Amino acid sequence: METFKSFESKIYRINDQRFSDIALEIFQYQSVHNEVYAAFIRHLGVDVHAVHNLKDIPFLPISFFKRHEIMTGRWKPETIFSSSGTTGMVTSQHAVQNLQFYLQHARKCFEYFLGDIRNYNFLALLPSYLERPGSSLVAMMEYFIRESQSPHSAFYLHNTAQLVADVEKLKTDGRKTVVWGVAFALLDLAAEFHPDMNHCLVFETGGMKGRRKEVTRMELHRVLCDQLNVSKIYSEYGMTELLSQAYAIEDHRFKTPPWMRVIGREITDPLNKGLLEETAGINVIDLANWSTIAFIETEDLGKIFEDGSFEILGRLDNSDMRGCNLMVY
Repeated sequence: METFKSFESKIYRINDQRFSDIALEIFQYQSVHNEVYAAFIRHLGVDVHAVHNLKDIPFLPISFFKRHEIMTGRWKPETIFSSSGTTGMVTSQHAVQNLQFYLQHARKCFEYFLGDIRNYNFLALLPSYLERPGSSLVAMMEYFIRESQSPHSAFYLHNTAQLVADVEKLKTDGRKTVVWGVAFALLDLAAEFHPDMNHCLVFETGGMKGRRKEVTRMELHRVLCDQLNVSKIYSEYGMTELLSQAYAIEDHRFKTPPWMRVIGREITDPLNKGLLEETAGINVIDLANWSTIAFIETEDLGKIFEDGSFEILGRLDNSDMRGCNLMVY
């Protein structure tokens, strides 16, 4: 019999074939033990026993997190992550069964692409996230700051002058320095100080939060590269409803860790899935979401490539603008 522990033991031993096998196992489990997902499947008229490949799996629209408790089985959450939003907006709520698993898993996602977090100083500039409760990004960065074991790792709320001074001091430090910021805060810092961050890895999370005019992601990166004196900007793709994160390291394409995969869907027919190299709705399979829902139909628009990498191009019309996806790409 499948259990949460059995899924946890499998997801870090994955190749392409194993991914499909485990995803289908999780689907069969969640189709029975997740009340909301089971009702959604019945509404679609899908025969669970006829689902034998990834494209046939029904994806739950992400909006369900706003009005339903998405839970596989019954358990008491250790914490609840909530999405950001403007005043009066209904936000997503993601119940987390095991906070320590989320934190350690987020570390595995980062280290899959960038190596041991103990090789870095983490300077986090996340004012809008720090000013509200329930941010999964703040929880992740707090963990990275602590586990990096660097005396220099820290949060910076509005004290950007101190961040700039610390960046300058760390030029000769033996570790690499990560400056991780929300887009509008990085732009404000760049415009005011024009600091030399040539020795840093600058990560942007997206998000103007109504503080600045929306810009394309490429334009954002161009401005930041110019004003921070760096050759490239790194990006992270994550959201409240996911426990895994994808990263854009070498170029503007995000790549997923082995336990995560994106699938393109036709915008006007969400049941038509598997689109490649054309604008599509983004569906995400996150095997780490075994205790909630691993198959999510997001409100992001993007383009998926043959190698599994993807770009984010924007948001679907009428979807809420929120969190890490507030920019118009």
